[in-house]
Amino acid sequence: MDLDPSRQTVTVALERAATLYGDAEALVDGEIRLSYTELRAQVLVAARGLVALGVRPGDRVALLAPNSRHWVTSALGALHAGAVLVPINTRFTAEETLDVLHRSHARALIVVGPFLGVDRLADLRATGARLPEIIVPLPADWPDSTAELPPINPDQLSDILFTSGTTGRSKGAMSAHRQSLGVAEAWASCGELTADDRYLIVNPFFHSFGYKAGILACLLRGATIVPQPVFDVAETMRLVERERITVLPGPPTIYQTMLDHPERSSHDLSSLRLAVTGAAVVPVVLVERMQQELSFSTVLTAYGLTEAVVATMCRPSDDASTVAHTCGAPTAGFELRLGEKGEVLLRGPNVMLGYLDDLEATAAAVQTGGWLHTGDVGSIDDRGYLTITGRLKDMYICGGFNVYPAEVEQVLARLPGVAESAVVGVADARLGEVGVAHVVISPGHSLSAETVVEFCRERLANYKVPRLVEFHPSLPRNAGGKVVKHLLRKENV
Repeated sequence: MDLDPSRQTVTVALERAATLYGDAEALVDGEIRLSYTELRAQVLVAARGLVALGVRPGDRVALLAPNSRHWVTSALGALHAGAVLVPINTRFTAEETLDVLHRSHARALIVVGPFLGVDRLADLRATGARLPEIIVPLPADWPDSTAELPPINPDQLSDILFTSGTTGRSKGAMSAHRQSLGVAEAWASCGELTADDRYLIVNPFFHSFGYKAGILACLLRGATIVPQPVFDVAETMRLVERERITVLPGPPTIYQTMLDHPERSSHDLSSLRLAVTGAAVVPVVLVERMQQELSFSTVLTAYGLTEAVVATMCRPSDDASTVAHTCGAPTAGFELRLGEKGEVLLRGPNVMLGYLDDLEATAAAVQTGGWLHTGDVGSIDDRGYLTITGRLKDMYICGGFNVYPAEVEQVLARLPGVAESAVVGVADARLGEVGVAHVVISPGHSLSAETVVEFCRERLANYKVPRLVEFHPSLPRNAGGKVVKHLLRKENV
């Protein structure tokens, strides 16, 4: 069965995987090991169970759960039932969850039982608000059903992923089956993913990175899915050793934490081959240490957003400097150009269908000629490789000069002792705005604000130098690993 991902459905992808890879391990979750044949069987049970419960083609099925085999089978089951998958961020409060349920008009809610000390279903019921008529607690006891499953076409709506809401109310980005598979295929192709790979997915499944560049990418190539519900560096290293993990994507902090862990040398991490990172500044020295000390033969950076998922990506032949300083070249059929003020614009078959029930926001995001306005500012080199230099909304004006925080953060990344940093602009009576550097110090190091400022002064124009430095044990991040800068700005108001 041949598959052109850009023209098919998730149902066809799973059918193809079961046919081609059969008894090979599809998913490992604790002591549970499922072959591709067994995974498909469990997905069909979930799909027929949802149909028996009343789910019809086009209905929205919300899924609120951590990374696990239950998420995989429930999500794929919903898609096989012809429903639209609506993943919900497990960090959301009950009120935020209700907002997504109501705006997506969810017919069903599949929800985990108590997890990390929180009973999410109990919290939702305690609000007294109206909930979807179909509630399925996990682990699910699906009805025994032989219900016929509906036909699905590639242009059918497959999922609605709500943005992280770092700058305001989240919006629901809609994608068709062909689009979700198209970006997954592009990611798998750039990463040279194969059926021999064992993929530890720490990125949350409710995020496009974990779902599309994770689960769907594995389906397309027959790789083994190994979910980790919560990032814990000791557990991550244990899983890498036990399961001979080859693929471990994530934000830079994951690798930095592994490198700094005192017990790293006691774990056999030699199976690792591919890391894909981004969402933050990636120092060249981190890329080099990942290759030398964590045994990654390939380290790639990528650029994407919920509205486009995987837009640009480095290639395995790129050197450490290219990987650290760029996000790679366009992939997944995307065209790339810069608009006003250097804004990154994208056009291609995998740009979202639009925002759910928000024509105004859709028109503002996808403008004349089908170009998606990302809100990111960047540059493109003569090879066509993209470098993100900041966010339009993050830019601040100091003494009449534009300052893009990403440039300052690149400099801070070269200061020994800086594990990570985020720069934000705050109001200043004399200069209009000035920069504040929020810094996390590496274990075993000490830094002073004076040292940080002086380091920047030697390497940056005066108006770019942060006027204040604040130290933190960690920075607030969203599910995709991006720093939530508006929370840092509130600290300085």
